[in-house]
Amino acid sequence: MTAGFGPHLTPEEFDAWLYEPGIPAAAPQVRSQRFSIVDAARIAWQGNGKLPPPALTSAWGTQEWVRFLEGMPETLTVEQLAALDAAYHFTGTANGELAQRWYPLAVRSGYHVADGEMAAFMQRVGRRKLIMPIYAELVKTPEGLAFAKDVFAKARPGYHPITTGSVEAAIAKAEAGAQTPAPAPTP
Repeated sequence: MTAGFGPHLTPEEFDAWLYEPGIPAAAPQVRSQRFSIVDAARIAWQGNGKLPPPALTSAWGTQEWVRFLEGMPETLTVEQLAALDAAYHFTGTANGELAQRWYPLAVRSGYHVADGEMAAFMQRVGRRKLIMPIYAELVKTPEGLAFAKDVFAKARPGYHPITTGSVEAAIAKAEAGAQTPAPAPTP
């Protein structure tokens, strides 16, 4: 079966593709020109504060925006988020893929302007994939946990049982962690 690979694929490389985990080291490195443009725009904004212009972003689809948001630092300043939101209207987006990335970033960064639309999204959308990243960020702080519990109480009737169980588990884990006393310092 491996005969005739010629110079393109050795039997070892063939085995690596079929039987080893991950992508083999010999795999070609593929670069997306569109993602390179997105990365350059994001890095430039982070460096000089100048938002990518509509002439560039108007051609972006969901995947480019996802790439843009996923490449952001763990947190941004409220001012940075406000600038992004004013320019690109992430808060209240109907695009679930963008919302599931924007709202956790907003939570981590303390961008409370997004809270109302985030709650509406979490109540309207019951898809686990889209809402669990938001709940995961919310339950990390006492304020966020209270917010998550309030939203969940309203959204629960519309959630699938698996989603309900996942949210309940995230909230319970956070509550248990909040009740665990800090260990006493050792002398």
